[in-house]
Amino acid sequence: MNRIADHEQYYDENFGKLLLSLSAFNGVEFEDCEFHDCHFSESTFKNCKFINCQFYRCNLSLLKIPQTRFFGVSFVECKLVGVDWTQANWPAFNIDHELKFRKCILNDGSFFGLTLNELVLDECKLHDVDFREGDFKHSSMTYCDFTHSLFMRTDLRRVDFTESTQYNIHVLENSVEGARFSRFEALHLLESLGVELVD
Repeated sequence: MNRIADHEQYYDENFGKLLLSLSAFNGVEFEDCEFHDCHFSESTFKNCKFINCQFYRCNLSLLKIPQTRFFGVSFVECKLVGVDWTQANWPAFNIDHELKFRKCILNDGSFFGLTLNELVLDECKLHDVDFREGDFKHSSMTYCDFTHSLFMRTDLRRVDFTESTQYNIHVLENSVEGARFSRFEALHLLESLGVELVD
């Protein structure tokens, strides 16, 4: 498949090496589709649906997703810089959207205020990402780099941060009960309380 048309439905299709940067799509539905080595940077998907889809090595930086629905979608080795995930349609009746990112770059993105329980972030780079006011209970955020990312009034209960680094999470301003942290990196949590550590 090498083209995408507005208001069409695609089921169990494979899209490979599409060069569709700066494109605009409206009302397209994708179910059980795969995207390999596609370029959608600075494109817009409006009122679209991605259900049980996989993206591999795709460039989705500065993607705009107004009222687009994601469920059961995984991204592997993708570039997703500057994506505002708050634009998408996240129905309140579903708190686990089965969203997975593995070995992706998600710098300068925003998950502000979203409820995305059981979100999977594995070996991702997440510089300057906004997680404030969000609910990410039971998520897996392992082996990630959270340099300069923002956490404030964020629900991180029972989130697994094993082997993740560079996070700045104030334990009194976020919910972290039952969360897992690697022992050395967990020292940063004490620093947020003004505790001085000595050898």
